[in-house]
Amino acid sequence: MRKALVPLLCLFALAGVSVASAAAPACRNTQDFSAWLADLRQQAAGQGISARALRALDGVTLDPAVLKLDRNQRHFRQSFEQFSRNRISPGRVARARSMLERNARLFARVEQKFGVPKEILVAIWAMETDFGANMGNRPVLRSLATLAYDCRRSELFTTNLLDALRVIDRGDLAPAQMKGAWAGELGQTQFMASSYYRYGVDFDGDGRANLIASVPDVIASTANFLRGHGWRAGGPWGEGSANFAALREWNRAEVYAKTIAAFADRLAAGS
Repeated sequence: MRKALVPLLCLFALAGVSVASAAAPACRNTQDFSAWLADLRQQAAGQGISARALRALDGVTLDPAVLKLDRNQRHFRQSFEQFSRNRISPGRVARARSMLERNARLFARVEQKFGVPKEILVAIWAMETDFGANMGNRPVLRSLATLAYDCRRSELFTTNLLDALRVIDRGDLAPAQMKGAWAGELGQTQFMASSYYRYGVDFDGDGRANLIASVPDVIASTANFLRGHGWRAGGPWGEGSANFAALREWNRAEVYAKTIAAFADRLAAGS
């Protein structure tokens, strides 16, 4: 189960970015990758991204495995009952409760500031990476550059690549730390780079938003994303609510949002 978690999650819209669930017609960028990357460097420099950050692109090459993974996606057809059965397992629920107890003060501070309850946040943390155990190990800049070069969703991934460089420029992560899932998701709750740049929060006070190693930053940033997408403090999170709509922005697959809500319901009920 654990080894399959990260590739499976890449089928969905992680951290509010819709990753297409069916293969699109084949397309091909006719420009050489190295020439395309040189143009991208000029574009980034023109937007104020520093030479220091741009050095992170040195040696970046096309990743054919990422293109294959992107092309081979299929519609996800499991029912809610099928999908949620393994993801709200007794073991994962027990670990979630342990995390709630261990980080009780942190969750209280985050809820006070952002209005998102602990049960929702720990459910996302559990489902995305099993509390940081399965973040992925692919070089994110290479994945993003590959998908930006590819013509199918070039605009989306070019934006994310540029924002990944801004994350480096801001000092949140060093390039070597930027490893994640094949579509470029980063950190313990799998943020795309644009969401990282926009919603990443330094909650441990060290001057940077580190969503790979800092649990306070991870939890606060996840809450900040949901608040930024319409989460209403104190409101319900069931289907039809404004908060369920915010969960759909986190992950646009309805079955995924329903499973987060059900996981949180179970934790809130103490069952």
